[in-house]
Amino acid sequence: MKDHFYICPGHLKDRGFCTPIVDEVEAAAKKRKEDLDREIELVKAEYAEKLKKQAKSKEKKKKEKSNTPAKDKGKADSKDDDSDDDEKLEKEKNDK
Repeated sequence: MKDHFYICPGHLKDRGFCTPIVDEVEAAAKKRKEDLDREIELVKAEYAEKLKKQAKSKEKKKKEKSNTPAKDKGKADSKDDDSDDDEKLEKEKNDK
């Protein structure tokens, strides 16, 4: 069954009859909320991307640090070797 509205000829000629009531304040608030939601989504996406980059850089640093101590140990050993060489030279000088 279809709804039926009787409309007199006077109302049919009236351009303002049966037009939706638009609350400008409500429409503006709705538009502003949609804009804010889009902005929030963009910021969230940027932040997530930034976190991924930070995580990658931290992983790189950890890998470098894990590789660096081995290099440092080699440097420390070479320093010890240098000090041993110095001690040997001093002993030789003292012996003469």
